[in-house]
Amino acid sequence: MPTDTLRPIDPVAVMTAEQQMLTPRNEKRMRALLDAFCDPTRITIVRALRDTTLAAGDLAHVIGRNRAATSQHLRVLRELGAVVAQRKGNVVRYTLSNDLPGSIIEEAASAFDQLQPETAPAER
Repeated sequence: MPTDTLRPIDPVAVMTAEQQMLTPRNEKRMRALLDAFCDPTRITIVRALRDTTLAAGDLAHVIGRNRAATSQHLRVLRELGAVVAQRKGNVVRYTLSNDLPGSIIEEAASAFDQLQPETAPAER
């Protein structure tokens, strides 16, 4: 609660908004997730895994990066719970997580897919 002693104009609306605030722990997790998805390579990885499971080397080929760089990005996405690694022998395959982080970026990507070119934000 703010220390400001002003009374709200609409106390019910203020109370409703306050109930929507994240806990400090969830706010920290959300910031980490959004920071991770500010990297275009990670967005590309998530898009590549949207409808399929890929071996790490194949994923590197699809996104046009070397294996080492791809592995570093996959590590970040794994730590956030956005992707899941499945080892079979000496091959590690990746898929999007069914957990919240994977679905968040998938939903955001779908929303951008639906934008019409004239309504899309201008590229810099």
